[in-house]
Order: sequence, then structure tokens, then C-alpha cells
Amino acid sequence: MQIVEVKAGDTLYALARRYATTVEALAFDNQIADPARLTPGQSLVIPGGSAGARRCAEVNAYAYPNIAPELLQEALPYLTALCPFSWRFDAQGTLIPLADERLVEAAYASDTAPMLTLTNIGESGGFSTELGHVLLTDSVVQDAVLDGVVERIRERDYYGLNLNFEYLQPFDRDAYSAFVKRAAERLHPLGCPVSTAIAPKESAEQEGFLYAAHDYAAHGTYADRVILMTYEWGYTFGAPQAISPVNRIRRVLDYAVTVIPRRKILLGISNYAYDWTLPWKQGSAARILSDAAAVELAVSRGAEIRFDETAAAPWFNYVDAEGRAHVVWFEDARSVLARLRLAEEYRLAGISVWTINQRNRTLWKVIEGVFNAEKLL
Repeated sequence: MQIVEVKAGDTLYALARRYATTVEALAFDNQIADPARLTPGQSLVIPGGSAGARRCAEVNAYAYPNIAPELLQEALPYLTALCPFSWRFDAQGTLIPLADERLVEAAYASDTAPMLTLTNIGESGGFSTELGHVLLTDSVVQDAVLDGVVERIRERDYYGLNLNFEYLQPFDRDAYSAFVKRAAERLHPLGCPVSTAIAPKESAEQEGFLYAAHDYAAHGTYADRVILMTYEWGYTFGAPQAISPVNRIRRVLDYAVTVIPRRKILLGISNYAYDWTLPWKQGSAARILSDAAAVELAVSRGAEIRFDETAAAPWFNYVDAEGRAHVVWFEDARSVLARLRLAEEYRLAGISVWTINQRNRTLWKVIEGVFNAEKLL
């Protein structure tokens, strides 16, 4: 695999000749909307060539049930496990069905392991602190939820269970750890693994509503895989910055590997971009878009893409039709490669992508160049 950076004056035709490929192949693999237009700083994956020796690694991914069939089929060959997002439960412990049958069937057809993904998302659509507390402190509700999970796993033939509980009260930390332990004790006799997704902490004492209830050591003990959600430093209502800065991810990993076995850790990989209006004001929301759409926006506005070496992340500025300044942070082939190299350096089990609902052929090409996705089935 080879990644090149577009320089001023480069054309797709000239690059295709230089690297012995075709304009059509370059445009397809890099999702270039208009082959006649490039922008300086844009990164391109060069198709072809030998992948060479690649390490076997696990590649997990989340997907919403409304994912387009063609996007799902594009991604599945590169995946070890698929987590349709998500099953929920009510205050009585009754599971709320998820229409993910199509995803489960497609996963099995490509030897990808489908995981029942359970969250504490409430009726409003956001993570519910109160609902999480009810589950973790009421044994009757907990029994009902776990009974329902076992029934649904048997009914739809899920491979295992993924727990993604967020915004829990700090005082529910031990109760959540105990629930992970209990879930594993229920599912392991059935041959089903349990994975969890936890916030990106840099120390055991890290405070904050997102972090405090996630006990890295406990999850590392009871869960079979632990997904580190190493993204959202730059987020919808936050100040403009890289979404998944490598320097911050490294701090998380430095702590994580001291309390979680490396063979259990999956590194989170973001698959989206944010567009902030400047000057940024507290409470203003960034616009979310795909990484490919971010590049198209840069090209259409004639913006030069820059690369932050500390964060290992691309970004650019532009001015919209109303004269407002913007900054966009996204991911490209270089930033994805930097994160995969971290997974290699720390000898992790693999990676986990959030989410695959937006097309990103570049992502899959870079993953393919580094990892041979392990298939469990």
C-alpha cells in the first residue's frame, strides 16, 4: 500500500501515469467525485501492488440498521465482527426489538460475527443515566434484561454480546463492573463472548460524567474484548479540534495496557468529519459529514488541506457563500494509517470502527494494507 499527498499542479492523470495505475482506479478507491479536480494536501491511496506480510487482527464495526445494502456489502469482507446499533430496554427490563435481521443475515453470509449490542439509550434517543441506574441497582430488572438477551441471542443466532453503556453515574461504577461480570457468567456457558465499549480514560482517577463509571481494570478482567472509544475529542458541541488526535490516544493506551490485557483491546477508529463555523461560540453545533464529503468540500472551495503532525489529523479552512469562515477536521489515509500503526505498536487485538454507515473506501484500503481481518466463523 502506498499513500501520496497531492501537490500544487498535480492531476489525477499525471499521478496515474506516475504510479502505473489508471485514473478510474484512483478515482474509485479514493471516492473522487470529479477526477478533473484535486486540491493540495489531499491524500490518495495508490491501488494495486502487493499487500505484503500483514498481521492478523480483529476489525469490529458498528452500523445502524438503516445502512444501505451496498455499503454493508462493501464493508463486511474487512470485518471480524459487526455490532448493529442498538438493542434497548425499558425500566421494567423488557428488551426493545431492533430490526437488524438483514444485518445479521448478511454478516453470517460473509463469515462476520454479529453481536447483540445493548445500550442504555432511552426513549428520547440519548443515553439515559436514569435507565442505566435502574438496571444496575434493581436485580429484578437485571434478571429480565439478561433473560431477554439470552433469548434474543438464541432466537437470532447472535455470536455474542456487546455492552455500550455511557453517561452512567460515577457512583454506579462498581455496579456496572458487576453487571459486566454477571453478563459474562451468563453468556460464556453458551459459548458467547462479551465485549464492552468504554470511554477514553488516561488514568484510573479521571473524573467526568463520561469516564468515572468505566473501570478499566474490571472490564479488562470480565470482558473478552474492550473497545476503547478513542474519538470525540472534537465533538458536535465542543471547540474545533481533531476528532481522534494520536497524541491523546497514545496517553489512553499508555494507561489502558497497564490494566487491560493487550490481546483484549480494540482501538476505536472514527469514520466521520466535523465542520465548525468560526468564530466558535460555546453551545454552537458543528455539522457532521462523511470524510469523503469533507474532501469534496475542500476541493469545491479551493481549500488547501493541512496536516497536524501532533494530532496526525487533516484539516482545512474555507469561507461559505454567506462569507462565514469555517474549519473542518476529518480523517484521511494518513490519519487512519497513524492509528493502525498505534494498534500495531501497542500489540492490540485490533480496531473498532464507528460507524460504517458512511462510505469510506479509503478506510478499507488502508486497513487492508496493514491488517488481515481475522474471521471467527
